[in-house]
Amino acid sequence: MANTVPAMRLQLVPIPVADIDRAKAFYVDKLGFNLDHDVTPSEGVRVVQMTPPDSACSIVVATGVGDFDDMTPGAVKGLHLVVDDIVSARAALIERGVAMQALIEYPGGIKYAGFADPDGNTWTLQEIATEA
Repeated sequence: MANTVPAMRLQLVPIPVADIDRAKAFYVDKLGFNLDHDVTPSEGVRVVQMTPPDSACSIVVATGVGDFDDMTPGAVKGLHLVVDDIVSARAALIERGVAMQALIEYPGGIKYAGFADPDGNTWTLQEIATEA
């Protein structure tokens, strides 16, 4: 009899950045992420956790924490933020000062529009058409 795999939820993704304050300003002020916490638990250690609106998964930027210091700023590519209406989401981010790429639409109603954070980590807005 096979073992049942327990529930596993992806709830935190590390994002490598060079400047935590600059990253925090981008994600909170420009993208509208919620600031969950910004803590300095000991000297030389800082952890900032932020969550996209209506998301169960957060991101974290940090310094002085194990593997974080070994990550290259800008190395994360292609994280997706799924939205219901990409046209309005893209327009809202442009209005907030985010440099958005052009909207691309593929057969089947899948739409994408990309952008990068100040360190070059890339993100993609994605809208998937739902069947009526």
